[in-house]
Amino acid sequence: MTSILPLTLSGATVKRGKKTLLGPVDMTVSPRGFTIILGPNGAGKTTLLRALHGLEHLDSGSARWQVPLRDARSRQGFVFQAPVMMRRNVRDSLAYPLIVHGVRRKEARQRAGLWAEKIGLGDMLDQAASQLSGGEKQKLALARALIRDPEILFLDEPCANLDGRATREIEAILQTAQANGTRILMSTHDIGQARRLASDVVFLMGGRIIETGPATTFFHTPSTPQAVALLNGDIVE
Repeated sequence: MTSILPLTLSGATVKRGKKTLLGPVDMTVSPRGFTIILGPNGAGKTTLLRALHGLEHLDSGSARWQVPLRDARSRQGFVFQAPVMMRRNVRDSLAYPLIVHGVRRKEARQRAGLWAEKIGLGDMLDQAASQLSGGEKQKLALARALIRDPEILFLDEPCANLDGRATREIEAILQTAQANGTRILMSTHDIGQARRLASDVVFLMGGRIIETGPATTFFHTPSTPQAVALLNGDIVE
C-alpha cells in the first residue's frame, strides 16, 4: 500500500474575514516522527493542525498527500482538546469507527474490548462514555482514533486539562502508537511534555512558522530570540 506521506503544505493560508489566522506556511510532514507544535495562545497551532487534517479550508495555497484525498482522509485521525463523547457506552464508542468502515459488529466489539484493556478502561465497557472522568474521556477519544491504526494522528493539546497521572498515561499510549508506526503531530503548551515526546518541533507565532527543526537542536540551541524566550519561560507575544 502506498504511504499517504509525506504531506506538503505550500503557501497555505487560512483567513477569517480580513484576519489571517495562518500563513503563508510551507511545511512538509515526513513519514516518521513525533512532531510537537509550540507557540503562545493565538499563534495558530490549532488552525495549523486543522489545515493539515483538512478541517480548515485553505484560502490560498495547497495541502498535498501522496494518494488521492479520499484515501488520505480514511487513514488519519484527529483528537480534540475537549473530547467529543458519543451517546454510547465505552465498548460501542470504540467499536463505532470500525463498524462505519465495514468491520462486522461482533469483530468490532471484540477489538473494542481489547483496546479498552490497553487504555485501562477494561472494567468500564458498559459505562456511558459521558459519565467518564476527564482523563478517561481523553483516553477513550485517543483509543477511538487509534483503533483503526491511522497512518497519521493529529492531537490538539490533548493533556491540557488533565492531572499528572492521566497525562503520563496519555503520553505512554502515544509513545507506543508512534513506536508502532503512527506519525504524530501534537500541539502543547507544556515545554516539559514537548521535551519528553518530540522528535522535531514546529514553533509558531502570529500564524507563521518562526523556527522548526530536530527537538535536540531546538531545545539546546534555539536560533531565534522568540524561541529562547519561550524556553526561558518568558512571556512570548
